[in-house]
Amino acid sequence: MIIRENYLKKIIAAKDTEFIKVVTGVRRSGKSTLLLMFKDYLLNCGVKEDNIIHINFESAMYDAIYDYKDLYKYVKDKLKKGRTYLLLDEVQNVSSWEKAINSFNVDFDIDIYIIGSNAYLLSSELSTLLSGRYIEIKMYPLSFKEYLIFNNYDNNNLDDKFKEYLKYGGLPALSLIKDNDELVLSYLNDIYNSIVKKDIIDRNNLKDTALLENIIKFLVTNIGSPISSTKISDYLNSNKIVEKSNHQTIDNYLNMLEKSFIMYKADRTDIKSKALLKTLGKYYISDTGIRNIILGFRNIDEGHLLENVVYLELLRRSYKVNIGKTNEYEVDFVAENPNTIKYYQVTQSLQNDEVRTRELRSLENINDNYEKIILTMDKTINNDYNGIKVINIIDWLLLDE
Repeated sequence: MIIRENYLKKIIAAKDTEFIKVVTGVRRSGKSTLLLMFKDYLLNCGVKEDNIIHINFESAMYDAIYDYKDLYKYVKDKLKKGRTYLLLDEVQNVSSWEKAINSFNVDFDIDIYIIGSNAYLLSSELSTLLSGRYIEIKMYPLSFKEYLIFNNYDNNNLDDKFKEYLKYGGLPALSLIKDNDELVLSYLNDIYNSIVKKDIIDRNNLKDTALLENIIKFLVTNIGSPISSTKISDYLNSNKIVEKSNHQTIDNYLNMLEKSFIMYKADRTDIKSKALLKTLGKYYISDTGIRNIILGFRNIDEGHLLENVVYLELLRRSYKVNIGKTNEYEVDFVAENPNTIKYYQVTQSLQNDEVRTRELRSLENINDNYEKIILTMDKTINNDYNGIKVINIIDWLLLDE
């Protein structure tokens, strides 16, 4: 196993605190492997194997654990003397599981770690029962820096390797099969179908799967474009793609897509007033490889994929990310953490005068002293325009921050 140090460090930092550790993220992004890495860490620190209970509820081995009472009994019977570390994979498959988690916290000397592939994990009673007593660790597919490590790549011909990354995405297992296009296509297709079926259709008892599929296609076709339920509805109805749809249904489907972690929504914010604007957010997909399997690898739009990659990287770097609006101008990303705010524009190239003027104008119109950055595929010597930094996207992705 290749260690994903960033995530492992976050779990280790929270070890033996009173908080329940909840790791969330899209399917096959590496959450289960992260638990195994943490288990190895515990063993290497001298924790006895008997004091580690690791359950993966996607295994038939645990089918007899149907509800929270079964889970409570199973764990109670396994407990040994001393602190126990409880690692639960896809625990949402257990009925009312959160009741058992709450009891474990009260009844035993136990340190709890949970992973799940949809946000229903945290929208259940867990958030009520454990208000203020859990930490969410958000996990994403591989960054470009991790992609190089996983594929044992050096820093030569980075442009070609980055194009490969845009094409196949960052699901960790792809590093084992990426030289076989047929296997790659099959794997990505299986992951996509699994997300749609298990985390959206089955969990929500959806009947209109055609509407869901068409909403997904619309979103991934329009990555980086302002989206509203009205805009989607008008498109589907005017093109007679599905029977008449309504805004409320589409809003519900959009919410389901976010909860499955296949799509992320970036809200718009007024930079001057800091107020969130309720309309026309943008949607980004969790992995570019999944996007390409939906639309086809011949329809790769590198410009929109660049924006998607930057958005995900900002999330990995623990920023809260919104779309910015200042007067009539749009700023691609407003990235904020407790210490700073950064503004980003993303464009393939600044070589065109009109494009350069447009991208600079959006940032120049912001009247504060926070860092303003344009990310581009250009390899340019001029990397500063009146205090606005211009950085090559690949160079930026490889920065330590």
